[in-house]
Amino acid sequence: MNRIYLCLAHMSGNEMQYIQEAFDTNWVVPLGPNVNGFEKDLETYVGQDKKVVALSAGTAAVHLSLLALGVTAGDEVICQSFTFCASSHPVTYLGAKPVFIDSEKESWNMDPALLEEAIKDRMAKTGRKPKAIIPVYLYGMPGRIDEILEIARKYDIPVVEDAAEGFGSRFDGQAVGTFGEYGVLSFNGNKMITTSGGGALICPTEEAKNRVMFFATQAREAYPYYQHEEIGYNYRMSNICAGIGRGQMTILDEHINHHKHVAQLYAELLRDVEGIDVHLNPNNRYDSNYWLSTITISPDLHIKGEEEAYKTAVEGAVGGAAGVVHAGGSLHTELEPNRNVEALRVWLDKAGIESRPLWKPMHAQPCYKDAPRYVNGTSDELFRVGMCLPSGPYVSDDDVRRIVETIKAAIL
Repeated sequence: MNRIYLCLAHMSGNEMQYIQEAFDTNWVVPLGPNVNGFEKDLETYVGQDKKVVALSAGTAAVHLSLLALGVTAGDEVICQSFTFCASSHPVTYLGAKPVFIDSEKESWNMDPALLEEAIKDRMAKTGRKPKAIIPVYLYGMPGRIDEILEIARKYDIPVVEDAAEGFGSRFDGQAVGTFGEYGVLSFNGNKMITTSGGGALICPTEEAKNRVMFFATQAREAYPYYQHEEIGYNYRMSNICAGIGRGQMTILDEHINHHKHVAQLYAELLRDVEGIDVHLNPNNRYDSNYWLSTITISPDLHIKGEEEAYKTAVEGAVGGAAGVVHAGGSLHTELEPNRNVEALRVWLDKAGIESRPLWKPMHAQPCYKDAPRYVNGTSDELFRVGMCLPSGPYVSDDDVRRIVETIKAAIL
């Protein structure tokens, strides 16, 4: 049977008219009508009178937001621990230090209580406030942004929302990424919409947008020759990629509705499977796009092949198209998914179904072993028991039924 992937890119059929126009007019550089048009499309969609800059990656958007907020070497930036590394790596690009905050159990996102505890402790220990706060919307699920903003205002610390996985998600009816000072979007190949690669930064004002664009285009000054008084970056999106984005915007709502439908179907079909829970909106204030459907698996639920889990080194990528080019140092790390989770991943893989573990918390990553962290055990435990299931536009109802039946067949 055909392999079922987590989230393949899906074209609307409208992309080629914008791409062809870029070729016909020779606008193939990181500027042009498609870039301008895509930014306008995004501004209309997110609302709140926000401005948007289209960039080469979501990681670039995080980087430029911190630069715009004046983060420099030696500063501290509060980051959500339970996320992909692109949320925290840009902090280190600037010579600053990430301070990791664990999650609360309902949304799996930044715990406001730990956030305030960390701010107080960092101020007591360093004599300075952190320069920014970066909450994340994990797998599209909104977090407690109202409480986070209240704390941020109390201490006058700007918020950068990492909504890379949350494009189209809403909290209290408002698009995520529009609550804080800046908001980050990603259009990587497996996101809700794609530009093949790319991202965007949601900005508060036209002035802020222009400042970000200045840094994204090598910080060139307004002279008839190349004058550089500040360090800039080559981060603008190409006109071709933006053309893909314009076509993708025509099916964004269709994609979101499909992901929501898939999540609900998983919940329905797995409702009677003891030991497996589907992560859903905690209440009606949350409106996740369900970029990836996620489940947790009780340690008491046993899976066929558990005894063989972690006995063979992984070759190639696990849950992604990018190859793994470094061999692992050993078969185990200090924090890893439980044997039943790994056994289920292998079982599904052999059945032609892609799945992946949840993100390993950043505070548990060796490259951040010296970073301050404020943890409560939530993200560690979720990483041990959690898994992502196929959710993309090409995942049909029959695929979901096949996946669920395969899971049931794996249970001892």
